[in-house]
Amino acid sequence: MSLTYRETKQQYAALRQTYEYMLGERDRIQAFVKSVSPTSLSFVGCGSSYCLCESAAFSARLRAGLSAQAFAGGDLLLNGDRYRAALTGTLLVAPSRSGSTTEIVEAVRLLRAESRIPLLAVSCVAGSPLSAEADLALELPWAFDASVCQTRTVINLYAANLLIAAFLGGDEALVASIDTAIRDGEAFMSRVEAGIRKTADFDWTQAVVLADGELRGLAGEGAIALTEIAAVQAQAYHLLDVRHGPMVVVGPGTLVIAAASGDDAGKQHRLNLLRDLKRRGATVIVYTDDADPEIEAIADYAAFSGFALDPAAQGIPFLFLPQIAALSRAERKGVDPDRPDGLVAWVEL
Repeated sequence: MSLTYRETKQQYAALRQTYEYMLGERDRIQAFVKSVSPTSLSFVGCGSSYCLCESAAFSARLRAGLSAQAFAGGDLLLNGDRYRAALTGTLLVAPSRSGSTTEIVEAVRLLRAESRIPLLAVSCVAGSPLSAEADLALELPWAFDASVCQTRTVINLYAANLLIAAFLGGDEALVASIDTAIRDGEAFMSRVEAGIRKTADFDWTQAVVLADGELRGLAGEGAIALTEIAAVQAQAYHLLDVRHGPMVVVGPGTLVIAAASGDDAGKQHRLNLLRDLKRRGATVIVYTDDADPEIEAIADYAAFSGFALDPAAQGIPFLFLPQIAALSRAERKGVDPDRPDGLVAWVEL
């Protein structure tokens, strides 16, 4: 059993700790943001963390009504002066596994050396360089992944980012929905793992991850997990956007993983897209909140939570699908997920 697999299966135990910790820090987070009174939030990350930043910025706009944007750490390091206007009055928010990634730490230091931009850091290492730099440091050491490929870490950082947006926007329904998703997490993994493995047990050569809204950035992380762990090309798109170009490369060697929950108004469009993907020969795994006979009749496998979750909270169970599909392929192809070629756990330049 790989370390990556063990950490994947431990993610809900860590999520419970993260949830309770973040609730305990709620007053401090709200007071800090109020004291800063930012005109915007600027999320900064690299790789998996940047994907989380895209979701976090969407959540901040939608849940807290704040202007928010996401920056890649390397882009800020190389081109920070070009973005000064966009960073005026902002609060930097940096979610990070190690808190030591050079691009993030150095970009933050350069920006803050010229103007005192406030920084909120969320790190999975206690006492990291990023935490030391921050005006407010939140630390989740129980969520740290020792494996090169992040699984447990990313979903915990996703939940932490989401809770920050919920706190700032007073979105109690989202806070409760995150709790629900975590509470059912162990049972969800037990219900769906075998079905995902069985469906992904063929010689697929590429993967496509599809999701909308706050899950779109998280879908990008799912694609990274498939690339790193399974050593295949993987991309992420908005659900219907796959028709706008990418569909030409979808075929019998393609595994599609899609988040297909949503209101009834868009259901027919979702069903039609799934049919189009199947007509092109793709193997399709779908996440939905509730069992849906129409989706089950089209998809090769449907993983459902069994109860309605907030659209953003759906990301917590959804990310497990590409993670297990990636691990399944790695095991079948003899790829060691703990030692991906050309990667290190975090980049130090």
